[in-house]
Amino acid sequence: MPDLSGLTVVITRPRLQAQVLTDLITANGGTAVLFPVIEIAAPADPGPLMAQLNRLDEFDIAIFISANAVTTGMKFVQAAGGLPTRLQLAVVGDATARALANVGHQADIHPKNKFNSEALLAVEEMNNVAGKKIIIFRGDGGRELLADTLRSRGASVEYAECYQRVKPDIDVSNLMNHWQNNDIDAIVVMSNQGLRNLQEMVGKAGQTYLHDSQLVVISERTLKLAQQSGFSKQALIAITASDQAVMEVLAGLKGAGER
Repeated sequence: MPDLSGLTVVITRPRLQAQVLTDLITANGGTAVLFPVIEIAAPADPGPLMAQLNRLDEFDIAIFISANAVTTGMKFVQAAGGLPTRLQLAVVGDATARALANVGHQADIHPKNKFNSEALLAVEEMNNVAGKKIIIFRGDGGRELLADTLRSRGASVEYAECYQRVKPDIDVSNLMNHWQNNDIDAIVVMSNQGLRNLQEMVGKAGQTYLHDSQLVVISERTLKLAQQSGFSKQALIAITASDQAVMEVLAGLKGAGER
């Protein structure tokens, strides 16, 4: 693994999902500053979701778009009687597949290279969905590409919104102290909503520091949002959302700083 000594990285993932990356950074000599910009919470009213899951045996394919969708969604699925045996399970990426395995299930449909909606849609099984009923486990809101494309291919699609993303109310003084000491080298941001929340949470006092910071992101969409939001440095993109891919970007940043 890379030598990250002297590198200070802000991790904005939800607290429970930040541990592996935090451990990797510290184990390789870096300093991780945890500043979660999203919290995962249960739906405000789970009634409609439970009613939907009570007819889960009507569906042919269940798609889980994230590890959060697995960990929260499967709790509701178990409360509704578990997964029907004929239901095929699809995931967007490796982390989601691991989360599914952790609750005792294997993904039937899984992209092998890139891990996003586009990659899942390119899988053969997702191109032969005419007449099938598909349920997508996700949080409140999000991209419509997956459902829209599957519907255009003849599938009937429903969302099972099994969690909501909440902006945390946390103290920003530790982050501000790091900025004022000029020792933040990168900020890892995993989504557009995360970037928007981060900008709101640091307030006016933190905007200049934030917009001069180096972002590490996992999609072109978030890179473009950063450009539109006034960040002075080009965001660096990890090839996937995995911790290993983020570490590779951080290693490159460390190497560039030493040249």
